[in-house]
Amino acid sequence: MTLEPLPETPLTRHRRLREQGSLDRADLDAILDAGFVCHLGVVVEGRSLVVPTVYGRDERQLYLHGSVASRSLAGGTPVCVTVTHVDGLVLARSVFEHGVNYRSAMIHGEARKVTDPEEKLEGLRRLTEHAAPGQWSYARLPNRRELAATTLLALSLEEASVKIRTGAPDDGDGPDAQLGLWAGTLPLTSAWGTPVPDPLLSPGMPVPGHIARRGGTRHG
Repeated sequence: MTLEPLPETPLTRHRRLREQGSLDRADLDAILDAGFVCHLGVVVEGRSLVVPTVYGRDERQLYLHGSVASRSLAGGTPVCVTVTHVDGLVLARSVFEHGVNYRSAMIHGEARKVTDPEEKLEGLRRLTEHAAPGQWSYARLPNRRELAATTLLALSLEEASVKIRTGAPDDGDGPDAQLGLWAGTLPLTSAWGTPVPDPLLSPGMPVPGHIARRGGTRHG
């Protein structure tokens, strides 16, 4: 199935480096699926706050959660959520031409507080599974008291801006190419380490397979 491209709006139109912009929803999905921490930008009592938090998603919306006491999760206000992956440094011949290879998504909209109990539980399941696949069916699920202490926001994925930068420096065919300086990229990767058990666990308790399998694998 071919997905409709992301719409251009005054908030998502690429005004600079348009060649790095994408309207492909598959690019948006890939960026969201490669991470699990976003930054939520919101204005609270006249001041801007940018809060790091984990997220999950379905095909239509992003889910964010936190404490009911959190002022940034009141809902019903315009927000901006960003997800960024740094893939490496772009080291050019000129400092001016240095840059970063990256993938980023910026999502705009009005965050909706989820109050329906079934949707709230499903949103929390998606959030948990997004960060740690297999953990929802392994760990104890939240009880009524814990659910009441948790706020879940839903943000539509309809208004989003995507930018991706890949490749070598841009000054290889300019005057600085004659300087005789090295130029190229310095890739950056991250990987999950070996699981570290809680010291209060019973001796010899094995690591669950869904966690053990992630050790040593690449993140993002």
